[in-house]
Amino acid sequence: MSAGESVDQLLRRVSPGAYDTFESYEALLQALAGSRLWMLLWNGQAGSPDAQYGNMEVAGYGYAPCATSAQELAASGWSRAHEVVGGRDIAAALFPDRWGIWLNPHAPGGGVGIPWLDLRRVAVGLDQLPAGPLSIGEPTLEIPQFYALLTQNAHLTPAVRSLRRAWVRPALGVPYLAIGLELYDSSPASVQTARRMMAQSVAAVPEGLPVSSVAMADDYDPVAMWLRRQSRPFFDRDAQPRAGYGAPGPQAGGFGYGYPRPF
Repeated sequence: MSAGESVDQLLRRVSPGAYDTFESYEALLQALAGSRLWMLLWNGQAGSPDAQYGNMEVAGYGYAPCATSAQELAASGWSRAHEVVGGRDIAAALFPDRWGIWLNPHAPGGGVGIPWLDLRRVAVGLDQLPAGPLSIGEPTLEIPQFYALLTQNAHLTPAVRSLRRAWVRPALGVPYLAIGLELYDSSPASVQTARRMMAQSVAAVPEGLPVSSVAMADDYDPVAMWLRRQSRPFFDRDAQPRAGYGAPGPQAGGFGYGYPRPF
């Protein structure tokens, strides 16, 4: 496929019944980030305080319907107002409320939905966050030296409250080990010391093994969500004073997640 393909051209590759590959879907997301969308307004006019996007629910998830061009808007027969918005801008506006967008719901086959997790990737940067759907599970790697060094360094880093781990397989790209970091606070000093701890610890990672950090307080990170539900800390500074693992406590902002990067 060429780098210049439009959203409408790429939609033909990922429409129901004509699905090509994850690469085609990634290309569609990339095109959306640099394109405009015609958002359908259920109430109000574009720019007015009472403007409200249309909404639809598919499989229990919310989506805001839109057209991908003026021609598609005309073909939809939409008779109410609309608002033209950049793809990255609408992604940033909708994903925090866990809303996706539905492209051309009037089209044959019903159009294509972009879930909120992928809108987050569009808003933050497709090269910063791994391609979903993600397969996440417990790591089975035998790397005791790394875990021992990481635990030792965590003991020496007061900002770190707990550490968790997961093995992540993106839809595209190489699998990697994710380390979930829970900090006591999100101050720049705490974040910096946690970064330094990771940088010191990855020296014990076997060559060729990608490692990435995950902020446990990130409510939008699917790896952090999995870690909170499915894992227990392998380092927990507060484990002795309390009755069990995983009790709620102060949460902190942090690094987000993505393809492994230098620490």
